Amino acid sequence: MPELSEEYSQKSAGNAVPGPSATVRLSAGREGPDGLDPLFQAVSASAGDVPALLELAQEAGKQWPKPGEGSTGLLWELLATVAAIDVAAARVFEPHLDALAILAQAGQDPAPASGAWGVFAAEGPGVRLSAERNGSGVVLTGSKPWCSLAPLLDHAVVTAHTDDGGRAAFAVDLRQAGVTCEEPEWVARGLQEIPSGTVRFSSVPAEPLQGTNWYFSRPGFAWGGMGVAACWLGGAVGIARDYRDSLRAGRLSGREPDQVALAALGELDRTLTSALACLAGAAEGIDRPGQTPAEQVSPQQGDAGQVPPWSNALRVRGTCAAAVERVLSVVGSNRGPGPLAFDRKYAKRMADLALYVRQHHGMRDDAQLGTLTLKGDAPW
Repeated sequence: MPELSEEYSQKSAGNAVPGPSATVRLSAGREGPDGLDPLFQAVSASAGDVPALLELAQEAGKQWPKPGEGSTGLLWELLATVAAIDVAAARVFEPHLDALAILAQAGQDPAPASGAWGVFAAEGPGVRLSAERNGSGVVLTGSKPWCSLAPLLDHAVVTAHTDDGGRAAFAVDLRQAGVTCEEPEWVARGLQEIPSGTVRFSSVPAEPLQGTNWYFSRPGFAWGGMGVAACWLGGAVGIARDYRDSLRAGRLSGREPDQVALAALGELDRTLTSALACLAGAAEGIDRPGQTPAEQVSPQQGDAGQVPPWSNALRVRGTCAAAVERVLSVVGSNRGPGPLAFDRKYAKRMADLALYVRQHHGMRDDAQLGTLTLKGDAPW
């Protein structure tokens, strides 16, 4: 793993350094995380090396803020910056940091169970993971799909079906007997170093994290969903920077960009600036002074005059996903086939992000948002 300098945990004055480690800002006019540039440089040097990235993610987990604790915008800037460097690296960082946040929200201290964490909450046809009482404890039995990097992780926050008909979250040690991580036949060209396979559990002891349905009803569920959107958007910033840099390189060689190329760059600017502002506004709302996490409305309830977090999460995720799709289209059509065929880093970034943003549920999420809007969960 690349060594980090002593500047890692210190903030520095001035602007973000140019190049691949430039910070992705959610808003202008405030101090940013430039003091973490050594970490960003280490991420760039470690791209494609998942064990090294997992070590860096663990270092970040000791330093970076958690959502809902006053620096949500800074956290999302950090995640977006990692994604702008390498999309797959963000797929390593985000679940580890999300797991630590979930443990904190549940009142658990992850320090005794150090190591790399994941979050396995997906469901799939034909597979089911059940939580069963076993004396005074709980064991997990069944299968869980879409478990990214499971063979390389030490622990995970896992959701499982409970005997009362709901689902609950559990912390589980993945190194225990009874845990089998399947090696998926990952044929995708995107996120090749982040395969997501099925994990099978056979009476594996697990620690409950609060009660049934707590995982989905806590405000942190919405915060985590928006953190993923920050990663999507950071990846789009990286692609837009690729396009901008290609125009600059052309200008240096005597090829001035034409009106079509400049119009595309202008569209990228307003698309990304608007989406970043949307994220910044959401972060400011989460961290509004005088409002503690316990006082924030949950995704399933709301007080008069307040917008439930899950409505806002759907709004933010949809806005960021649309921005990402537009960036992929504009840059792909304007740069043409050459860079996709011969520029390894650019081609990887395009393929990684195109797959990552498929986590968004598209019109189904908009339909859910429409249902909530019909009930009055909207600021307008």
